[in-house]
Amino acid sequence: MYYLKCILAFFANCGPIVWFFSYLVCGWLGSRQSCKCLVLDVLCLCDSKHLFFDVCLLQTFICYRIVQEYERAVLFRLGRIVDKKPKGPGLFFVNPCTDKFTKVDLRTVSYDIPPQEILTKDSVTVSVDGVVYYRVHCPMLSVTNVKDAHHATKLLAQTTLRNILGTKKLAELLSDREGISHDMQGSLDEAAHQWGIKVERVEIKDVKLPHQLQRAMAAEAEASREARAKVIAAEGEMNASRALKEASLVMAEAPGALQLRYLQTLNSIAAEKNSTIIFPLPIDVMAHFMNRK
Repeated sequence: MYYLKCILAFFANCGPIVWFFSYLVCGWLGSRQSCKCLVLDVLCLCDSKHLFFDVCLLQTFICYRIVQEYERAVLFRLGRIVDKKPKGPGLFFVNPCTDKFTKVDLRTVSYDIPPQEILTKDSVTVSVDGVVYYRVHCPMLSVTNVKDAHHATKLLAQTTLRNILGTKKLAELLSDREGISHDMQGSLDEAAHQWGIKVERVEIKDVKLPHQLQRAMAAEAEASREARAKVIAAEGEMNASRALKEASLVMAEAPGALQLRYLQTLNSIAAEKNSTIIFPLPIDVMAHFMNRK
């Protein structure tokens, strides 16, 4: 029994919480009276300075809490909020008998919206996913107005994505992602404001179309490119014809220009190494021979 007292005294110097261990040991050894005697003997072996230090240390562990720079603590006392502002960052006092607190993280959270099957306004089924960036801007509202602000915001993001994209056509969905993301952010932020949530940004990540629709759109795009190429070729021929017409009018008004063009053609023919030389004659000369006949 003496050695047991010494061991318990050693643990008692390490901290008063371990004193409860003596009750458990005494209950295992014998009667309640022997338990009381053993605890009293242990307390006598403990130094008074150690006891005071242990009590202060125990009070510090139980009555004081620390919150980080990015956290805030909402403190309740007897079921009511103590202050209008949350506690932190740093050290704050908590009465373990009457107080209860909840920590709230203020950092920005990113949530990947899972793929949603959406029917667009023009009756096309697409699969769309996105990402939402939000943070808690009012810890009081996030604790008192909703049970789980993060879970509620995630569910609201999914329903908002389906509701807004259901009012858009497929062409708008593919071409105006930025505008749709802005509309989603405004709608989601307005709904989550009562929960103390600030929606910072919403982005649409991917839009997946059915394979049949992808093939149809590819064929349509190819046909559109071919039609555009034909239009461009026709416009080029029309512009070339207009240029030739204008050139012929200019040459008709200036006979010297036609003679100069004739000499340039002869020069280009003579410069090439050809076995056959075609010598053009002016039309007026040919007309002279035809009139003689």
